[in-house]
Formats: sequence, C-alpha cells, structure tokens
Amino acid sequence: MMSLEYTYMDSPVGQLMLVGEGEVLHYLSLPSGKMYFKPKPYWDYHAAALKQARHQIDAYFAGQLKKFDVVLAPSGTHFQMQVLGALQKIPFGQMRSYKDIAHAIGRPKSMRAVGAANARNPIPLIIPCHRVVGADGSLTGFGGGIDTKAFLLRLEGAIR
Repeated sequence: MMSLEYTYMDSPVGQLMLVGEGEVLHYLSLPSGKMYFKPKPYWDYHAAALKQARHQIDAYFAGQLKKFDVVLAPSGTHFQMQVLGALQKIPFGQMRSYKDIAHAIGRPKSMRAVGAANARNPIPLIIPCHRVVGADGSLTGFGGGIDTKAFLLRLEGAIR
C-alpha cells in the first residue's frame, strides 16, 4: 500500500480533495456527485500537500490556465488508461462525444465502454471528462454532477 497524502482546497464548485504522493496527483474528489469520496484511513492529511496542483487549479478557475501541467498517476485497466489519455487531448473550451473518444482510441464501437471508463476517471477536472457530451451535444452524466459539468463548460466557453 502506497503512502498517500491528502489536502483540501476551496473552489467555485465547492471544496475539492486532492490526493497524491509528493507532487504526483493520484485522485481528485469533487464535492458532489456520485464520484465524491472521503479520505481513506491510511492516508495522511497535510494542508500544504500538492501545492503545484492547487496553484494550477486556482489559476484554471481564475481563467488564467487552459492546460494543466501536473504530474498525474491515475490508475485503471489498459482500456481505461487509453480513454483517460484521449480525454487529456481534448482542448480547453471544446467538447467531444463518447463516439469521438471511441474512434480516437481505435475502438469505434465501444461508446458504452468509453462512457463507463469516463465515469471512473480518478482525476476529474484535470483529466477533463467534463468535456465529453452525448452525440447530440447533451450534457450527459458526470461524476461531479451535471450542474458542476455545466459550470466547468461555461467557464471554458464551450457552452453559454
């Protein structure tokens, strides 16, 4: 079991929890939605942990950062890691459909599996799963809640 530290930070969408090792981010918990989680008993709280990630998230919400440059260590299956890689290539202020992501990873018929992998993103916001929408452009499921997804897409100028 690795030794992880966690910290909290305030944001316009509520209090975020960041979990990592040194400056390497492993998890980010949004304050609402089905992907919200609490610290594990074997994680250590350090208020000053993950300074670089916190600084970049603040800059993102202030409209001063369009691309994160944080060292990430997400976990998942090979397929999930392919999806997370494709998500990281979606430019700021743009959206892609689940079908687009399926094509990007060379699995054009795997839209549902892409949706499931997207829903298990351990580092939302920085790995921008909020930029994935339905084929018709609808704001479909998001682990942080649809209101948070809409807020983030408005912040990026992808929707009004």
